[in-house]
Amino acid sequence: MKKSLRMGGIVATAALAAVSLAGCGFGGGTASDGADGKATTLNLLVPSYSDNTQGLWETVIKDFEAANKDITVELEVQSWDNLNDVVTTKVQGNKAPDIMNGGPFAGFAADELLYPIEDVVSADTLGDFQESFVESASVDGVQYGAPLLASARALFVNEDLLAQAGVTEVPATWDELLAAATKVSKIGGGVAGYGLPLGSEEAQAESAIWFYGAGGGFGDATEITVDTPENLKGAEFIQKLVEAGATQPDAGATDRSPLMDVFVQGKIGMIIGLPPTVGQIAEGNPEMKYSVNPIPTMDGEPFTLGVADHLMAFKNDGKKQAAITKFLDFFYSADQYVPWVTAEKFLPTTKSGSSAMDSNEDLLPFLEMLPDAQFYPSTNPKWDATNAAFKSLVGQLAQGKDAQAVLSEIQAKADAG
Repeated sequence: MKKSLRMGGIVATAALAAVSLAGCGFGGGTASDGADGKATTLNLLVPSYSDNTQGLWETVIKDFEAANKDITVELEVQSWDNLNDVVTTKVQGNKAPDIMNGGPFAGFAADELLYPIEDVVSADTLGDFQESFVESASVDGVQYGAPLLASARALFVNEDLLAQAGVTEVPATWDELLAAATKVSKIGGGVAGYGLPLGSEEAQAESAIWFYGAGGGFGDATEITVDTPENLKGAEFIQKLVEAGATQPDAGATDRSPLMDVFVQGKIGMIIGLPPTVGQIAEGNPEMKYSVNPIPTMDGEPFTLGVADHLMAFKNDGKKQAAITKFLDFFYSADQYVPWVTAEKFLPTTKSGSSAMDSNEDLLPFLEMLPDAQFYPSTNPKWDATNAAFKSLVGQLAQGKDAQAVLSEIQAKADAG
């Protein structure tokens, strides 16, 4: 994920699509606040998850404005690649959005720019967020992010390739995965047993699969821990996969998006995927016989890598708190939120959303995995540096560099911040 939920080719990187349903331009605290009898204007800055994102937000805003005649909403849609630079420029120019959909928010919270979420949602909305997402939405015990959408990862299996290789059961442990992937790779004809994307696009995510799967991880909000015995086991297993010929060639430089395309084409036996992967298969290879399964771990214990994006509310001049609260409560109502998150093909972060979507067969395996989700320590101030270090360095594991040396190098970059 380049920024938070950017994974598996599901994030559009279109140029700026700035749309105003009520006017033009972001004015931060300078827009009308309603005190003079005029409409309050809320500025909403969001990234593009898909070609549907802009239209989905437009629908929410149209419905909200119809129910709240005294509030208008200006929408600006940016690509994930541009989002950080755009919001940084706005904040520096005293034109921060009133509401923003993004990933990391710890820096804004540290600068006291954000409302605690409990100040801008009702008690009912606050209590509807699933507990598993609250910690990752908080800094020093204060929740600043309203969990917006989530994703969990799972093992996608091409059932026909495994059957052709003589593999009768989906692997649940590392040993089983190595054996199965090696057999599938021996089919030949450009077929790879396991798709291993250690390129810069999502190196941190693929690393997490193996580090957390060994009982390790990346640390927490206060300390980044990469160079650990548990993570070393994960790094060494990555190398075992490569050395056994169980992966595609040049795994250290392969990005997830193009590799997922290869899986959809039927040339990879197993790969870690996301909820939108289901749609990619339906569109690109609807005849593929596949299954969605728990991620194999060292000892078979359940685990998934969870990621959540958030809505955050900037204080600006402090005059729009009531309007922000009305908008967030409206958006998180089940009749607005469920269609929105369903159309974006992600998982809901609310209890009511999960109940409404538990009959969705495509999403059910991922919903069942969420209780075992582990998250990036994205509220740690050094996470951005850690993330960058993984993207630039972890691919060396597939190129034969000593695993301990790679972990030490990433840890040093993380410590330096």
